[in-house]
Formats: sequence, C-alpha cells, structure tokens
Amino acid sequence: MAEGSRRRDALGLAFLLLHIAILVYILIGWALPQVVFYVAFLPLMALHWPLNRNTCALNNLESLIRTGRWRDPGNGEEGAWLQLLIRSATGLDLTVRQVDLISYGLLALLWGLGLWHWLVW
Repeated sequence: MAEGSRRRDALGLAFLLLHIAILVYILIGWALPQVVFYVAFLPLMALHWPLNRNTCALNNLESLIRTGRWRDPGNGEEGAWLQLLIRSATGLDLTVRQVDLISYGLLALLWGLGLWHWLVW
C-alpha cells in the first residue's frame, strides 16, 4: 500500500477526524460569533509546532497511546500530517518549507480575519 493510503484503525481514524475538525475550525472560525478564543488559539497553535520540534501534539499523543513514547519514528504522519494531506488531496509533493509557508501564511491571513471580525463586527 502506498504511503498515506494505508488503512486506519479506530484510534488512527479518531485522530484523523480530530485533525480534520480542527482544520475546519481554523478555516471557518474567524466568521463564528465567539471569535475571541479563535484569535488566541491560532497563534498558540502556530507557536506549539516549532516548540514541539515541528510536530503536532495530536500526532505525538497518538504515538504516546500506541507506543508509550511521545515520539515514534515509525509514525510517518508525525511532523508531516499537512504535507501528506496536501499530497493525497492534490498529488503535489511539496517540501517542508513550502508547507510551512502555506501553513503560516494561511494562519496569518485567517488570524487577521478573526481579529478584524472581533474588533469591527
């Protein structure tokens, strides 16, 4: 099976759905009525990546549950979840730097929209 097309067990599916729910919140949260949490959440989420060695704590939590360790070298999604999502959705094989530019650029734009919503609406 190709990377990214492997079958997921219940735990993997639960963490995938949690990632997707958070992604949806990131994309639409700026337009929701209670935007104060959103304006605080986005910078904290962006800050946690470099502080956690460029990995998402959700992937680490899944590794901890599976292996008893915070880091699992066998988890191909650890530190590359968005890169793998982009590859499976578009076929584009982006570099880590390109994914970082997209991620942080989009977060900055959405954070700005959330701040605008909070201050103007």
